[in-house]
Amino acid sequence: MADTVTDTDAECRIREGDYVVLKRGDVYKSVQIDKKKKVIFEKQWIFLDGAVGELYGSTFEVNAGAKLSLRKTNNSGSSAETKEAGLDNRHIVDDGKSQKLTRDDIESLKEQGLKGQEIVQQLIDNSTTFRDKTEFAQEKYIKKKKKKYENSITVLKPTSRILAMMYHGREPGKVCHLRCDTLAQLLTLGNIHAGSKVIVFETCAGLVLGSVMERMGGYGSVIQMYPGGGPVRAATDSFGFPSHFHDTLHEFPLCKLSALLSGTLNTEEKDPDGQSDGRPGERVTSSQLSSGGGEEASSEPQKMEVCAEQATDKDKERMERLREQKAQEKRVKMEEKRKRLCAAAALLKGRDADGLVIASRFHPCPVLLGLLKFVAPSRPFVVYCQYREPLIECYTKLREQGGAINLRLTDTWSRHYQVLPNRTHPKLLMSGGGGYVLSGTTVAANGGPSGPRQGTAGEPLAKRLRRDETTAASDSSTSFGSV
Repeated sequence: MADTVTDTDAECRIREGDYVVLKRGDVYKSVQIDKKKKVIFEKQWIFLDGAVGELYGSTFEVNAGAKLSLRKTNNSGSSAETKEAGLDNRHIVDDGKSQKLTRDDIESLKEQGLKGQEIVQQLIDNSTTFRDKTEFAQEKYIKKKKKKYENSITVLKPTSRILAMMYHGREPGKVCHLRCDTLAQLLTLGNIHAGSKVIVFETCAGLVLGSVMERMGGYGSVIQMYPGGGPVRAATDSFGFPSHFHDTLHEFPLCKLSALLSGTLNTEEKDPDGQSDGRPGERVTSSQLSSGGGEEASSEPQKMEVCAEQATDKDKERMERLREQKAQEKRVKMEEKRKRLCAAAALLKGRDADGLVIASRFHPCPVLLGLLKFVAPSRPFVVYCQYREPLIECYTKLREQGGAINLRLTDTWSRHYQVLPNRTHPKLLMSGGGGYVLSGTTVAANGGPSGPRQGTAGEPLAKRLRRDETTAASDSSTSFGSV
């Protein structure tokens, strides 16, 4: 009976055009699979055509010609040579003479077509001190040589955890040094779930935005607030979301936030058509060509003048068509941008967002105070910053003006442990800190009919309200006694 391929099985297999994450050791890289396309990974050119159709998580060997072949699992275990071990390493001297194979011998083995496992076994056989090492030292030696000589790559499916580890390991500055455990806290404290409306402001190359979209599963609405000319979504594209995920994504420029709050946002404005761009220079060039042709008319035949005029007319027509085509494409793009702006503005005008997530390299206080106005009461918000002082200012401002309760400023700290038999200990090389997170819940803040008392502007709103309630209660009891 022929095997049937289900939808779940198809989703677990690598397809052409998918975004994948390549892993070798502790190094990750996100690429897109295309046929006959060279990809450089760890200073090596490879073709990923051989990975198409295989399951995610498979390990491949890089063969001659930079092609991939599925690696077969070896169930034979360690060889008999690795079972002999010494009691300690006190008598082993690292003088560089314990290995009989030279560099030229190893290169000759590679030229003969030996694979990485076979080269590692040759190194073990020709080591004079390998059998005297302890079992732990032997495993460490084998792991080190496999990393150097075994040419294998694991293809993984992109997830928020893997991409966070990749960016933090390769380019932590692009994601504001955001670790995967801190990212998990942002998603949990922000109560990100399917069917909600979430506002996201981040400058982490789209990593936080993609993680929010992954958690929502294509249901709900995500409004990305962006600074500058346009949003940055490099990490979001690496997730490889289906098309219906992008239908839930909206964008709104941060510079037009004040206009939206005041009700003066004009969604019908358009950029200039730019019809005069480059035209004066082109006219000068054409006039120079025509004048140059007139000056040389006396020395050239009349046929050459006619051919030059015809060629010039054809060039003019071709350039005019190209100019009109570019102008039409620009108008289409501007119309699409205007529609996206209208859709995002319509979502924000309701001021009923279910959550707010901020992770930016900019100062978060003005952004937080401005975006909280679009979040409905009794909804969570979370702010990430690499440093503590900006979040302390946000905490103080929120306590003063009110509108938020359950404010918590936490330090995300974790420690990685190596868990192995008789050698469990914290890892020596680890991240020193995971940044700081400010979280809270929005409430409907009412200042009361009489407003704050004089000299209490710096007090928190909750304290002022309690004082006003106490004063009102005492006034009512006094009036009742006088009656």
